[in-house]
Amino acid sequence: MKKIVFLSWFDKSTIQHLRLPFSFFLMPVFLFALSQANTINWQTTIIAFVILHLFIFPSSNGYNSYQDRDETSIGGLKNPPKVTKNLFYATLFLDVVGIFCALFVSLYFSLFVLIFVIMSRAYSYRNVRLKRYPFIGFLTVFIFQGAFVYLMAFLAITNFSLGNIFTLNNIICMSVASLFMGSIYPLTQIYQHEADKKDGVVSISYKLGYIGTFVFSSILFSIATIFLYYYFNLKHQQLYLLLFLFIMLPVIGKLSIWFNKVRKDTKHANFENTMTMNLLTSTCMNSYFLILILNNHFTWF
Repeated sequence: MKKIVFLSWFDKSTIQHLRLPFSFFLMPVFLFALSQANTINWQTTIIAFVILHLFIFPSSNGYNSYQDRDETSIGGLKNPPKVTKNLFYATLFLDVVGIFCALFVSLYFSLFVLIFVIMSRAYSYRNVRLKRYPFIGFLTVFIFQGAFVYLMAFLAITNFSLGNIFTLNNIICMSVASLFMGSIYPLTQIYQHEADKKDGVVSISYKLGYIGTFVFSSILFSIATIFLYYYFNLKHQQLYLLLFLFIMLPVIGKLSIWFNKVRKDTKHANFENTMTMNLLTSTCMNSYFLILILNNHFTWF
């Protein structure tokens, strides 16, 4: 029996660089969109969730690894193995499958997935390399991992029409999604200043410095919380904001402790602390939006 070629691309190194568990960190935006949808098509929602979190996001991770060829710690991998050509073929395969499968959701969703893939490539590809510019790189992540993913998710979750997408509520929610992603992103770069600089990448975190990164992230998180307050106030659901603040208390506490340590000694701006912060933030946010989903869409809760 002939060996299936594309399966050989998914060797141990490739699987590691796809960083499938990292999709957990990108899940809050999708869950946020799901929690706020008035009507839900569960079939297309599940298909879209699988496409984004098992195909498109891992492919983006892998392609970034292929272009960077990091020898030091990267998000989700403390000791990344050497990349091979298999990784490139695997990411291309996942993108093609993801875009094609997105047609089962809708043509619009497939088009938006294609746009996301193109921007993801532009972020990492050596001849474009948007990530090497601090503000352009930041804005790319701010928009396309925040508002754009919210919009993609919304397209799959509910029936598409311009009238029910670009409402005040949705615009606020897309803004909140971008602000939250924007607040997390600089902190994920804080331990990579030297490695990025050697690779010709000037990250937003490097530009801001260690202290500036924490201050900037805190400001964006605060603005996102204010937007969230305004949104829930419009919907007369102020209790949801109190619930958010309560669930995020461990994040605020951990971030404050970490900031105090880094302020005294920058050696604490390391991979372990960054991943711990990332995991805690994502767990709290995912838990919060899951509670909203249960409360808003399941009458038995």
